[in-house]
Parts: sequence; structure tokens; C-alpha cells
Amino acid sequence: MRALRIFMLQVYALLWKDIRYELRSKQTWLGMGLFALLVLVIFNFAFDLRVDTTAAVAPGALWIAFVFASTLGLGRTIAAEREKGSMDRLLLCPIDRKAIYLAKLLGNLLFIGSVEIVALPVFAALFNIPLLVGALFPVVLLGSLGIAAVGTLFSALAAATRARELLLPILLFPLLVPLVIGAVRLTQAILLPSPNEPPWLGLIAAFDVIFLSISMLTFEYVIEE
Repeated sequence: MRALRIFMLQVYALLWKDIRYELRSKQTWLGMGLFALLVLVIFNFAFDLRVDTTAAVAPGALWIAFVFASTLGLGRTIAAEREKGSMDRLLLCPIDRKAIYLAKLLGNLLFIGSVEIVALPVFAALFNIPLLVGALFPVVLLGSLGIAAVGTLFSALAAATRARELLLPILLFPLLVPLVIGAVRLTQAILLPSPNEPPWLGLIAAFDVIFLSISMLTFEYVIEE
């Protein structure tokens, strides 16, 4: 019990540090939010949306905006600490590496969630569809968790290289394909219910569990490199 308490205190301290830094700089979440809104606006004007095509196009635009905006933020979380040397100093402290990963994961999830809170009403207004917050909440939550789980691990890996802005999307996007497909199809099913729909929510949940477990186990070796 004492070990768990110490672990949670480490996670809280690291998470609060990242939140305070972001509140002062306003670099990550502001850039993510503007990028997500820009993607939604472009998709809205790029397609000839009618009532019969909106439900097919809108979920794809929504999740492309989320994934691209998330990648923009994920690439800055650990890279900024690598550049300033604060990550090296943090690794010298007697801190559980899993606590570092969990704090970074929760921070990324918080930043992604703040962007989604702003983007979802804009998405509903642009595409002229009901917001359906209650039905979309588990989809957005599990989808964001999967993006943050994989993205936190690979942002730590890419941050140690010079071409991190290029390397992170190359590593991240192929792994996110099953998650994005499941999220898009499930969002479509919510907007336009259809019978005999596969269990997309179970697929997303399984993706989250698998990659969260793998990331927790391998983060220590990735961050030490």
C-alpha cells in the first residue's frame, strides 16, 4: 500500500509539473486546437455534403482532425524536455519509470481531451449533425486513450532523434489504423444506426488494453536510450 501511495504521488507531481508548464506556455493545446478546427473547416468545404452523405463523411473528418492534432501535441511533450535537459535530470532521480509514462499519458490525454471539448461542438455545427454527447463519450474516451497510449511511447522514442517530427508520424500512424477504423465506424453507427454492426467498441477497448500494457512494460527501456 505504501509503495502504491508513493507511486501515485510521483505520478501526481509529474503530471502537475506538465500542466503548470503548459498553462504558462500555452504552446501544445493551443496549436492542437487550432489545427483540429482548421482540419474540420477544410473538410466541411472540401466535400459536397448532403443529408445522405454527411453521416458517411463526418466521422472520418472528425477522427482525422483528432489524430493529426494529437500527433502535433504528442511530438512536443517529451521533445521539449529533451531539448532543455530536464528529462535527463528527471531520469537521475529515483522515480519509477512507469510513473513517468503514466504522468505523460495522463497529460497527453488531458490535452487531447481539452481539444476535443472545443472541436466537438464546432464539428456538430459545421456538419449540421446532433452532438450526441452521451453516445459519443465512450468512443471519444477510448479512442483518445489509445492515441495517447501509443503516442506517448513513440514520442519518447522519436524525441531522442534529430528527425523526430518526421519519425513520430511514420511510427504512429500505421499502428493507429485499427483504432481509427473502429472509431470511425462506431461513430458512423451512432449517427446512422444499422443492424448487425461488428463490436467496434470492443475492438477499441482491446487495442487500448494491449498497447497500454506493452507501453508500460517497454517505456523504461525506450526512455533510457
